[in-house]
Amino acid sequence: MPESRRTSSRAPRPGGRTGPGRDTGSTRAVRAPLAAAPATPGRRRPRLTGRATVLVLVLSLLTISYASSLRAYLDQREHIGDLKGQIALRQSRIDDLEREKRRWEDPAFVRQQARDLNYVMPGETAYVVLDEDGKPLDSEATLSDPAKVTPKAPTAWWSTAWKSVELAGNPPKPEDKQQPATKIDETP
Repeated sequence: MPESRRTSSRAPRPGGRTGPGRDTGSTRAVRAPLAAAPATPGRRRPRLTGRATVLVLVLSLLTISYASSLRAYLDQREHIGDLKGQIALRQSRIDDLEREKRRWEDPAFVRQQARDLNYVMPGETAYVVLDEDGKPLDSEATLSDPAKVTPKAPTAWWSTAWKSVELAGNPPKPEDKQQPATKIDETP
C-alpha cells in the first residue's frame, strides 16, 4: 500500500509577518553584522537596558526579602538566648528551693530553727539576755565589760508603787502626753 501524504496545494510561506514592503524571500537582503555597522557619532548604546533593569529590580527585591528574613532570624535568636537565660535562673532557683526543702526534712535543722525563734524543748528553761535598756540582745551582740558598767542605785518596790499612785492622782497634761509605742520592744 502506498503511503499517502497530504500535501498542501499552497506554496510554503515564510515565517513572520507578511504585507506590503516585506521581502518575501526571493530577494532577501543580506544584513551586515552589528560590529561592522558604521557608528553614528551622536548615538550611544544605553547602559541600562530593559533586561538589566528587570534583573536589578529582581535582585533588589530578593535582597530586601532576605534582609527582613535575616533580621527576623537574628531577633528570634536573641529572644531564644534571653529565654535560655531566664530558664537557667529559674532552674537555679528551683535547685535552691529543693535544697532548702531537704534541709527542712532534717530534724536537727528544724530544732535549730526553732531555737533561733526562742522555742525550747519540753523541760528546758529559756533565758533572754537583756541590755541596759531592757531590750533583748541579738545573738551576734556582745556584752560589755561589767567592770565598766556603773550600777544603778537600788530602789525599794514601795517607792515605785508610790510614784504610780502620785501619777494616777496628777495625770500629765494633754500636751505632755507621750506617744504610744508602735513596736512591742519600744517603751512609750
